[in-house]
Amino acid sequence: MTEDDTVDDDQLTGGPLAGDRRTDGLLTIGAFAARARLSAKALRLYDRLGLLAPAHVDDGTGYRYYRADQVERARLVALLRQLDMPLARIAEVLGAEGPEAAGRLAAYWADVESRVAGQRTLAEYLRGRLSGRSPEMYEKFVIETVDVPAQVVITESRHTLADELPTWIGVSFGRLEAAARECGGMTGAPFVVYHSEVSMESDGPAESCVPVADEAAARAWAAGRGRAWKTAVRVESAARLAYTRITKAQVAHPQILAAFEAVEQWMAGEGLEMAGPCREIYFADWDAAGPHDPVCDVAFPVR
Repeated sequence: MTEDDTVDDDQLTGGPLAGDRRTDGLLTIGAFAARARLSAKALRLYDRLGLLAPAHVDDGTGYRYYRADQVERARLVALLRQLDMPLARIAEVLGAEGPEAAGRLAAYWADVESRVAGQRTLAEYLRGRLSGRSPEMYEKFVIETVDVPAQVVITESRHTLADELPTWIGVSFGRLEAAARECGGMTGAPFVVYHSEVSMESDGPAESCVPVADEAAARAWAAGRGRAWKTAVRVESAARLAYTRITKAQVAHPQILAAFEAVEQWMAGEGLEMAGPCREIYFADWDAAGPHDPVCDVAFPVR
């Protein structure tokens, strides 16, 4: 007989409850599961994860027993699971009380809505591609070329997935811009170079770059930093860039993919070859910019 087989017999005839005062007034796992509208399997899982421990476990039989006042917690767990909340996040909510618990739930749901909004935008982008409307999507981008001189850059590299990328870009730019003060000051807009694809399946690496005035000071700075942030100094050769300018709203994934693809399509039409990894050049104050303000050039070195 299994633990679940004792549901009715334990309650009506005594079963493992009989003669044991420690289980007086307690519910077997089967009876408790019925009240809480959960399966016994789910209750055992919640026990293992520390979300809902039985009031008593029989040393000899291993049977679990619950108090009736644990039903509310069990139902709360079940309701949170209906929000697709991971069990670890449920533990965080249950570990708080009152406004704090509500705040943790609100934070989780804000993450869900943000993720769904991103997925909705991606679905719209993919519908455009699958329906053959990609050329229409690319037509809204103005493609130009510009010649840029050689420049000394201090850099920080990282393997990162797409969901972590925006935060890392902001933080790494902050570190490099602060370091630029030790290297003669900034001489141009910071930019990110993608040495390999960054997506939810591919982690680059990406490289944040800040142009600086003093190469010797930059190399001294990098030597002092060691390998803590994978910093480096190099001289970027003079290059011609094919680029399109996009707004702050267009920087978000997947809108930015259309910008990259538009430049690639234009390059192919002009008979130009890619001469280096693609990049994003951030020429505006990100925090001060509005959604429709131009902030970034999506660019490819060409020959």
